[in-house]
Amino acid sequence: MGQTIIEKIIARNIGRESVRPGEIVTANVDRVMLDDIMMPFIVGKFQEMGFRKVWDPDKVVMIYDHLVPASQQDDTRHYRVGDAFAKEQEISNVHRSDGICHQLMTEAGYVKPGDVVFGTDSHTTTYGCVGAFSTGIGYTEMAAILGTGTLWVKVPETIRVEIEGELPEGVMSKDVILRLIGDLGADGATYRALEFTGSTVDQMTVASRMTMANMAIEAGAKCALFTPDEKTAEYCGVELSDFQKGLTGDADAVYCRTLHYRAEDFAPVMACPSQVDRIRNVSELEGTPIDQVFIGSCTNGRLEDLAAAAEVLEGKQIAPFIRLIVTPASRMIYEQADRQGILRTLIAAGAIVTHPGCGLCCGRAGGILSDGERVVATNNRNFLGRMGTSKVEIYLASPRTAALCALTGTITTRA
Repeated sequence: MGQTIIEKIIARNIGRESVRPGEIVTANVDRVMLDDIMMPFIVGKFQEMGFRKVWDPDKVVMIYDHLVPASQQDDTRHYRVGDAFAKEQEISNVHRSDGICHQLMTEAGYVKPGDVVFGTDSHTTTYGCVGAFSTGIGYTEMAAILGTGTLWVKVPETIRVEIEGELPEGVMSKDVILRLIGDLGADGATYRALEFTGSTVDQMTVASRMTMANMAIEAGAKCALFTPDEKTAEYCGVELSDFQKGLTGDADAVYCRTLHYRAEDFAPVMACPSQVDRIRNVSELEGTPIDQVFIGSCTNGRLEDLAAAAEVLEGKQIAPFIRLIVTPASRMIYEQADRQGILRTLIAAGAIVTHPGCGLCCGRAGGILSDGERVVATNNRNFLGRMGTSKVEIYLASPRTAALCALTGTITTRA
């Protein structure tokens, strides 16, 4: 019997020829990511468990991204605890304000196709864009990994998503994943792997795949996986091994469900307040007034996202009284966008460009909103209180759609 991608990765990791959904196995961890929010809790639990040394400091990556720059008095405690732990454990892979954790983990080469990776953030599913099994865990599980280098996992069932054809003009991968979440529901893929395939997926950039893998958790998915290809190899700076090239679902693999889509059927969509699976075509919301637009986050803060927004805004001005905030996902992307003139275009149109980080997406800093305000944002969650008070309305959209909305001051599909 054939295997799905996730089954192949787990089987190889534990030294077996095959595994089956529902089995509980102990995985050998290739890399872990600790974000700044969780650092004091991870360190405290690590010490409480009686561990003294991290199993392999080179496999640990610590990233300061949610709380930078500090917006509350207690934020700097997270820095101090993290810095002390890094020094004590001789952890050298530490990023202070270099960008958002999920961007840096692949951008900086920490994750390779076929790896098993865990992180203390739910959107760790992002690294499936390069064919890695990656998922989010809590600080107790992370402390256990730091001490042992292993973690038990239950082999998930797999939902296969086949997308064929060419996407219409104006449709981005964000529209694709939002549509899928709407079809599955917020719990429709709970503890299952999403496996993406088809000619549409083959044509996507790694950045576009990152957007989709990032939001897989919004349907409850344990992980999301794309077959590594030459784009993946170039992005990761590796030559694909036979195993990595073979990370594709077998024809006789068993899937719990298979979804088929035609690319030409997709249209620009939005997730409406305050559920990520409440999906409507943007055309149905035409004319709804807004107060702010946010382009950034680990979902859509990459170079192609900023470029898509700049293309819409070139030579134009955002609507009066609209706030447009742009946050590149990393320093590298910030610098690339600067060199290519993308930031200049955005700024000339009226955008505020901030330092790379999570700030506004997690409601910490950089443009939080107040009662009765409405924002179109490119991040991954529109829950009550996510970007300000519980009376803020959050609409999730692609960077292109968000830029169009900034021009008119309303939800729209056209400038």
